[in-house]
Amino acid sequence: MNGVNTSQDRRLDAFHEQLTLADGMWTRPAAHAPTMVDVPLVDAPLVDTAPDGPPQPTAVPRQGSTRADARRAAKRRRRRVIVDPENLKLSRLVPRALVVAFLAGGTTAFVAHDKAVRLEVDGSPRTLHTFADDVTELLEEEGVTVGAHDRVSPDPGAGLDHGDEVVVRYGRPVTLTLDGVRHRIWTTADTVAGALREFGIRAEGAHLSAARSTRIARTGLTLTVRTERAVTFMADGQERTLRTNAATVHEALAEAGITLHGQDTTSVAPASFPRDGQTISVMRITDTREVREETVPYAVERSEDPELFRGTEVIERAGRNGVRRVTYAVRTVNGVRQKPRRTAEELVHLPESRVVRTGTRQRPDSVAGADGLNWSALAACESGGRADAVDPSGTYGGLYQFDTQTWQSLGGGGRPQDAPAAEQTFRAKKLYVQRGASPWPHCGRRLTG
Repeated sequence: MNGVNTSQDRRLDAFHEQLTLADGMWTRPAAHAPTMVDVPLVDAPLVDTAPDGPPQPTAVPRQGSTRADARRAAKRRRRRVIVDPENLKLSRLVPRALVVAFLAGGTTAFVAHDKAVRLEVDGSPRTLHTFADDVTELLEEEGVTVGAHDRVSPDPGAGLDHGDEVVVRYGRPVTLTLDGVRHRIWTTADTVAGALREFGIRAEGAHLSAARSTRIARTGLTLTVRTERAVTFMADGQERTLRTNAATVHEALAEAGITLHGQDTTSVAPASFPRDGQTISVMRITDTREVREETVPYAVERSEDPELFRGTEVIERAGRNGVRRVTYAVRTVNGVRQKPRRTAEELVHLPESRVVRTGTRQRPDSVAGADGLNWSALAACESGGRADAVDPSGTYGGLYQFDTQTWQSLGGGGRPQDAPAAEQTFRAKKLYVQRGASPWPHCGRRLTG
């Protein structure tokens, strides 16, 4: 050691040869042969007893030594010393007081760097003694491993003093479904109540899938939370608002005392999650069925007839409309009738096509013996010059007021008032050749006047 002379070392070694520590007292060893003795090395001052003078201090502790130096000194192992039996007599010269001082100095250094701290790991506290300089070293000594989601207080790099408290909280994974939205989060709380406080979730009025006192294992927990929400229902002309933690709109309806019947539904899906502040309309739906008979128009079948003059049509068969029976689904929502939807149909009566013959024969330009007459004057007198004119009785029609039977006897088809004006004049000329002006007793004189 620094500050201790060689003669002093020899006397100290001789002293330790004959003394051993037993039950707190120093005694002689029984053996006479050289003996290995464990001697603790300490930094307490040593006193040298010189043959010709009073005891002199020979070693002084270094000023400003660090805590780490003290810790290393306290932990230094004992040095093994070889004791020579020839020097045993020298030990009798060392006072017992030297031994006491020696032991007291080492104990003082040991106690000075030993710290009593409180370590709490995941809720399990204990008090222990340590020479660790900081929190990290303490955790390493105690075999406590922390991960990224664990929490240590104070911080791992913080210094450690006597009486300090170190708290370790392990992280726990929580699969949280909050109001229908799933999250994967970590917490250092060991109960559901603590986790809710840590997440800032208001649990009053909420539905919890696990009790608040449920402990969260290191392996984690699956938790469903539905907070209390305000939902408004519009139903049957009334507005109802309630606070609920229901999982679906259908459950909230039941809490509000609203019942759905038949086809009734809501403005949002009944299985959807009700949101805070949401307004939901209840739709009362009535479905009915209507059966209607609808007309099926007949078709027109035309054929060419070379015997008829061009522009002349003869109806062989009058058409007849058919009848179709159609079924409609009619929905009424909150008293408002919706557009009917066709669901089925049945043909009750088939339509009959109308058959028409159309003339293709070239019409003659004149009729011998009748071309030079004033036919326009006759037409003006009989019908006012209107080709589609019909008398009040419905018997006579056209420019020259033919009856149907006379018209058809002249080769006309259908009714005279339906034929073109040129054809009517042609038939009138033919009639004049056959019977003169007698068919027109009142206006016939206009032909020549």
